[in-house]
Amino acid sequence: MSAIVWIAAGSLAAWLWLLLCQGFFWRTDIRLPARTDPDDWPSVCVVVPARDEAAVLPASLPSLLAQDYPGRAEVFLVDDGSSDGTGELARELARTHGGLPLTVDSPGEPPEGWTGKLWAVRHGIGLARARAPEFLLLTDADIAHAPDSLRELVAAARTGGFDLVSQMARLRVESVWERLVVPAFVYFFAQLYPFRRIAVKGSRTAAAAGGCVLLRTDAAERARIPDAIRHAVIDDVALARAVKGSGGHIWLGLADRVDSVRPYPRLHDLWRMVSRSAYAQLRHNPLLLAGTVAGLAVVYLVPPVALAVGLAAGSAWAATAGGLAWLLMTVTYVPMLRYYRQPLWLAPLLPVTAFLYLLMTVDSAVQHYRGRGAAWKGRTYTRPDTALDES
Repeated sequence: MSAIVWIAAGSLAAWLWLLLCQGFFWRTDIRLPARTDPDDWPSVCVVVPARDEAAVLPASLPSLLAQDYPGRAEVFLVDDGSSDGTGELARELARTHGGLPLTVDSPGEPPEGWTGKLWAVRHGIGLARARAPEFLLLTDADIAHAPDSLRELVAAARTGGFDLVSQMARLRVESVWERLVVPAFVYFFAQLYPFRRIAVKGSRTAAAAGGCVLLRTDAAERARIPDAIRHAVIDDVALARAVKGSGGHIWLGLADRVDSVRPYPRLHDLWRMVSRSAYAQLRHNPLLLAGTVAGLAVVYLVPPVALAVGLAAGSAWAATAGGLAWLLMTVTYVPMLRYYRQPLWLAPLLPVTAFLYLLMTVDSAVQHYRGRGAAWKGRTYTRPDTALDES
């Protein structure tokens, strides 16, 4: 029993450290910072990379075209080799709904060393550059924006002097598997990249949420976006690192009125979402994979196991340490469940979700070594993810 007691004590110590020393990652009150309307509204170009997005475009693109923005703004949708009529559907939606001007174009297949999304973003930024915008809004084709989204983002960037303002879109949570997995996905992301630290100048923590990134054009040029991150599978984090690394001031928080409309009804859908990039997050490093698996086990799986073993074997120390660690885990997860308007009885089930993520991470590595890499919409990227290209 001494071994389980010590392991449980280690898990409890880890949770005390996470609770107090990891940037209060579990709090969900990081929303758009204080802002005032500028006297002159800068011009903005919205760049939307899209590949086979006909299923979600009717719920997302009209929200961009309907932006209530006082300055000059237009939308560039870049059709990344779609086979489902995404480009033509976008033109039809613009004809039907009106609103901001829309340009639809396609760059063709990406060259060697580029991911499809970043090649599309590069093309969209190139089209936008002719308009000389002060800001670029990079947003995914499955993201729906409230009518004042662009206005609020620009006001926040101008007021706070930010070069990058990003919001973590509220993901869809309707199916049973979405309820179990999605809030935990954001919870784990915030644990890795505490939002409070991201906005601190000089801190090493940098991240963004690729679904909604407002970026100053001159900051993009200084950071060589997107060329410097052209083969990054986890492009949003790579983008934030590049901007912060070039001296930019960045901010990331949770969104109130920016939503993902993409459904993930089955476990298989969520599994693919996580596993396609999990091993890239670990830089395709077997040692980091082993450390991550061990860390997930100690932090998330040990508490309920220690509680059960302690109660069964009559070890008060193991049961107490495991129970307290599980309690801290549960309590820190409650704010995220409230943010997603989910029942609080899901909180004690976080170890189950963490076990699923552990399996997804291992599967991501297995797929990599089978030569399948990060597969997404008919493309496979086998080159290791790189945050910054030094060439």
